[in-house]
Amino acid sequence: MSKNNPKQPRYTLEELQGKAPSTAMVILATVGLLTIALGTLLPIFGVKLGPQAVGWWKYVYAAGALCFLVGKLFSPYTGTHPRVKRLYRIESWSAVFFCVAAFFLFWGTDTLRDVWAFTLAGGALLIFTTIAIPRVIKKELKRNDGE
Repeated sequence: MSKNNPKQPRYTLEELQGKAPSTAMVILATVGLLTIALGTLLPIFGVKLGPQAVGWWKYVYAAGALCFLVGKLFSPYTGTHPRVKRLYRIESWSAVFFCVAAFFLFWGTDTLRDVWAFTLAGGALLIFTTIAIPRVIKKELKRNDGE
């Protein structure tokens, strides 16, 4: 659609961002991401922490992945912009990727290649959506001001 197309809807900031998610779910998702980071770093720094850290890092990672998934599931996007809605859906898929990585921690104990692949995929999606969502909102607000 062209810039001057009158059929293109205009969105307010509230319509673009949607209703703010509950504070508890934001805290749960943040704690989940920090726990995933801790669970990822524990085996890397396992040499300095000793062999006792190697045994329970899988549970730390899995708990973080589950917390992040629950936090994302119970804080859905309530706005009306279709592109922002898709980006928030992609962000929720990153939580699913972290949970799949946690599954592979316990299922295939001989290699961690799948775990790191799904962790990197989830992290890449999360980085992409963290950058793309504010850019789309800013671009849409700028388009509304220009018309």
